[in-house]
Amino acid sequence: MAQIEIKNVAKRFGTYQALHDINLTIQDQEFMVLLGASGCGKTTLLRIIAGLETATTGEVSIGGRRVDHLAPKDRGIAMVFQNYAVFPHLTVFENIGFGLRMQKLPNDEVKGRVERTAELMHIEQLLKRYSGELSGGQRQRVAVARALAMEPDVILMDEPLSNLDALLRMEMRAELKGVLATSNTTAIYVTHDQVEAMSMADRISVMHQGEIVQADSPIEVYRNPAAEFVAGFIGNPPMNFLPATPAGDGKWSVAGQVVDGPSSGKPLKFAIRPEDMRPADEGLTATAKVVEPLGAHLLITCEVQGSMFRAVLDSDMSINPGDQLTLAPQLDRMRWFDPDTTLAVA
Repeated sequence: MAQIEIKNVAKRFGTYQALHDINLTIQDQEFMVLLGASGCGKTTLLRIIAGLETATTGEVSIGGRRVDHLAPKDRGIAMVFQNYAVFPHLTVFENIGFGLRMQKLPNDEVKGRVERTAELMHIEQLLKRYSGELSGGQRQRVAVARALAMEPDVILMDEPLSNLDALLRMEMRAELKGVLATSNTTAIYVTHDQVEAMSMADRISVMHQGEIVQADSPIEVYRNPAAEFVAGFIGNPPMNFLPATPAGDGKWSVAGQVVDGPSSGKPLKFAIRPEDMRPADEGLTATAKVVEPLGAHLLITCEVQGSMFRAVLDSDMSINPGDQLTLAPQLDRMRWFDPDTTLAVA
């Protein structure tokens, strides 16, 4: 079992508070993604789990064993870094087997593990090459194979795909997700790329200013963001926001239109994803400002009563800048946020 428990972890660098009272449980064999913008604390949290940083306060346990006091090599973890850290003077075989040699395992076991993981990562034909002869994608596969060969309880990955081009990143996302699904390893993956997070994770922990704002399945984070930050960070394009005022009896006035909403006596923020808007006879009156063809869809940037508003519509529609549109929200996809707390309102 490699369940990871993070209890009340905080980290301070001088006067700067990098992490605030983090509590998170990552289940055995779960693929957890830490997602957030640069500086949100996700790499700091990963390094504390790895033992490369020491928490100011709090506890980290792996498999029911507290590991705060243990060196990284004694925690049953392996890491894959952004820069791969592949040794240029060693062959692919020697790189993958490096950690196993350090553990002084028998030659036959080293050979077996190296060949198995190389085959898993589809680089078995490269074992005799040196890293200087490899492409970026191949070096990335070597780094992952080296980590998996250690048969760790936990594998930690810090933006391992960020140096690859877009097409190779897409291929490696699918490959890495498949490999980890069969490895019986608990994985924590750090990224600022929401597409990576949505496509790979069992659960996503969205981080902001040193806190975990929401930890849930990708679809739940996308459909039911717990806070305004999550709604504005997840999605490309992100959610639209408009001010909403009470119109009595569970009704709300949003840009001059009356819609059903939660019970509240104070103004709220109405939120809707661009793909959840549809052309209609009644709805929000919008003026198209920019029209961006995206193959199967059009991304329309509009103005709605002085606010920017985006809609994703079918590409067979004929829309030009300056056109007036009437857009209606999909009723079960509307979300509401408290402008004071920025938290979702049920």
